[in-house]
Amino acid sequence: AVREAAAVAVDAALLAGVLMRTGEQPNASDVVNYAPFTLLPSAVPRALFEQAYAVQQDFNLLVDAVSQNKEFLEQTLASTIKVDDFTARLFRIYMQVLEEGLAQTVFLGINRSDYMFDCGLDGTAALRQIEINTIAASFGGLTSRTADVHRLVLKVLGKTEEASQLLPNNPAKGLALGIAKAWELYGSQRAVVMFLVEEVQRNIFDQRCVENELWNRNIRVVRKRFRDVFEQGSLDASRRLYMDGQEVAVVYYREGYVPQIYNEQNWAARLLLERSRAVKCPDIATQLAGTKKVQQELSRPGTLEKLLPGHPAAIARIRATFAGLYSLDEGEEGDRIAATAIADPDRFVLKPQREGGGNNLYGEELREVLEKIKDSPERTSYILMDKIKPQPALNYLLRAHSPLQVSECISELGIFGVYVRQGQELVLNQAAGHLLRTKAIEHADGGVAAGVAVLDTPYLV
Repeated sequence: AVREAAAVAVDAALLAGVLMRTGEQPNASDVVNYAPFTLLPSAVPRALFEQAYAVQQDFNLLVDAVSQNKEFLEQTLASTIKVDDFTARLFRIYMQVLEEGLAQTVFLGINRSDYMFDCGLDGTAALRQIEINTIAASFGGLTSRTADVHRLVLKVLGKTEEASQLLPNNPAKGLALGIAKAWELYGSQRAVVMFLVEEVQRNIFDQRCVENELWNRNIRVVRKRFRDVFEQGSLDASRRLYMDGQEVAVVYYREGYVPQIYNEQNWAARLLLERSRAVKCPDIATQLAGTKKVQQELSRPGTLEKLLPGHPAAIARIRATFAGLYSLDEGEEGDRIAATAIADPDRFVLKPQREGGGNNLYGEELREVLEKIKDSPERTSYILMDKIKPQPALNYLLRAHSPLQVSECISELGIFGVYVRQGQELVLNQAAGHLLRTKAIEHADGGVAAGVAVLDTPYLV
């Protein structure tokens, strides 16, 4: 029955457009395969799922507040930018743009807050935030199509009643709604939306889902890389951005979060974009708001109260999702935390200021790195976080050219958030859908794009 269901599932995924380009030909769509996914939807506690949705608008508010607070970003990142060149370069552009005066008046945030379900000693599960992604949060498109596949699989297995319980989910539409709103407020019918994309575009179909939603609203979309911006981009006297003579209203980043892609001309392109009047998603302040160091600082007592005055209920909802987060800044507190982690590395995760999955350190590796950098300023480029211990469950992970076998798995739930601010007025603030990713327990770290996790659908229990 499982074998038969798996064959049906793969065909259903291809039919539904749950697709990725292949590793061999990452820039060609003439040979594609299905994006990896679970055979069965995974059980998710309903109360925790609802809690994650209920706090998303609060996180949107918080990210937006952080992005507007120069003093907070300066203080929080002061130690990090001394030792982390990438964050330092971003920060320099941020300061340069502020000194010049912002040309941008409409701000668009698309983020994804990721959680795991921490299993306590008494067996009760709690929602714990892993991180918030403020740039290039992916898989809103493909996950919009995954639930239909799981619905069919459950029917094939004779679970019609269970199939009807799966929730509708369309982040692609929610993300496009935010981009369309920002485009409209920019105020030029002829202007285009520019997707800033990678050189290697394996995950193009995920982006196309959002793109097509915009075309359906008669909003023109162009796809450009950093090098295209360097070669073709220009600003007019009022800092409107032009690409190839076309005015750009919104720049939606699906690239720009890893240091490796930046050479000098890409940094120059990034500065040009940031100086422009176009709505950047995210602008550089919002990208900095998503750093691990900011995440750790937000968990300090009193910080949320400073950033969100007059929002005690929102603060309580946000704080209820925090895992233990610890600073490795130089000084007594950092020394003590480093020593604790070296003595008991399995309690913690060591996180650098990076996005994109596959960067965190665990166990023996964590101990080795901390031993090496414990007395050097380099340690301030990391933060420590309590290791979350979810309850594993059995599932089949369907991957091209892989045998069908049952695995012990853990899942991570992401909630997409979208907000648009014009001047000081928040004109849109909502949760835009969810993403469940599941991986075998032997993989400590990594997402779908990193080839570790697979797409999944929550089955609420």
